[in-house]
Amino acid sequence: MELTNGQYSIQSIPVNDITQEFGTPVYVYDEAVIVRQIESLRKGFSSVNLRIKYAAKALTNLSILRLMKKQGVGVDVVSIEEARLAVHAGYTPEEISFTPNGVVFEEIIAAVNLGVAINIDNLPTLQKFGERYGNQKPCSLRINPGIMAGGNYKISTGHLQSKFGISIQQLSQILDIVKKFDIPVSGLHVHTGSEIGDLDVFFKVADVLFSAARNFPALKFLDFGGGFKVAYKPGDFVTNIEDLGTKLGKAFNQFCQEYGQSLELWIEPGKFLVSEAGTLLVKTSLVKETPMLTFLHVNSGLNHLLRPMMYDAHHEIVNVSNPLGPQKKYTVVGYICETDTLGADRLLNEVREGDLLAIKNAGAYGFTMASNYNSRLRPAEVLVTNKTAKLIRKQESFDDLLKNQIDL
Repeated sequence: MELTNGQYSIQSIPVNDITQEFGTPVYVYDEAVIVRQIESLRKGFSSVNLRIKYAAKALTNLSILRLMKKQGVGVDVVSIEEARLAVHAGYTPEEISFTPNGVVFEEIIAAVNLGVAINIDNLPTLQKFGERYGNQKPCSLRINPGIMAGGNYKISTGHLQSKFGISIQQLSQILDIVKKFDIPVSGLHVHTGSEIGDLDVFFKVADVLFSAARNFPALKFLDFGGGFKVAYKPGDFVTNIEDLGTKLGKAFNQFCQEYGQSLELWIEPGKFLVSEAGTLLVKTSLVKETPMLTFLHVNSGLNHLLRPMMYDAHHEIVNVSNPLGPQKKYTVVGYICETDTLGADRLLNEVREGDLLAIKNAGAYGFTMASNYNSRLRPAEVLVTNKTAKLIRKQESFDDLLKNQIDL
């Protein structure tokens, strides 16, 4: 979203035109930003045999999945439903990697039957996988490297107290199970968290992966996960993709020489690809002045964008309707029956009742975490492609709240 001549636009389409056509609240995604992010990864990791696997949980709209497919990006899914969505979007099973966490084994069987690549993250499941499939089905292994990283504890997944992955301290147990059932291990995977700005984390993870990989003679890839940090406000420190790709690529190629064969380097960006592409557009329902604060109530809330309340996440907010007005301090809140602050103590251009506000960087974990709390309807989604705004999900209706209920 750009401000030009006093007007906000997305791919030259005035934001006001988008909301006049599709209403508010509405999620709007800019295809050009997604393509730009994909290209930056390919440029940064140009020295290796790179495979990008989009972390679908960030945004699972079918049109977004099809866009990723069109750009030659694979997909990583975390549930059998996400796997089926990916197939529905046009992915072949071979292009899908399945990385669930602690699911019932029947879900693993369903994924194997679907034909997707299986990534196992615990010893009991590895044991069951070996008992059922022996050396007939390959799998990869998610390793917990014992490294703390990420912008929030809730999204830090690689430390020793995390539920994710098989601890690197249990490597001998992994090897015992693999040997007992002759399981073909095709890759090793690690994901330490989200919003990682410190490049040293990736190199510490690489050391763990390289060391573990020497115990598996027939690997095809090493998967370094995602977690690349994007800017949520001006001046934010972000992951330097060019620097990371150059240095990690050099270390990876050196390892491949020592390993004796060339492997693929996989990464699983989610937020990095779609976060900055997404904007949540909302309307100011009232301006409420109190002795302490001035509240801006909008026609949305934590039911549409949970991240500020869930992770204390910062999303930049701008006044689309009055972008050049004098600045005042506001606290932007939603319409849910509990505290649902979207932005506290924000300097915004003067806001009036009915003004359109844009909540930026809302493409990742916005709609996918949305709910019907307070029996509110989930919003529409729009994709701007080739300077055209297209509806990719209708706003829910009251009938949608009733359709799966059974009246006794």
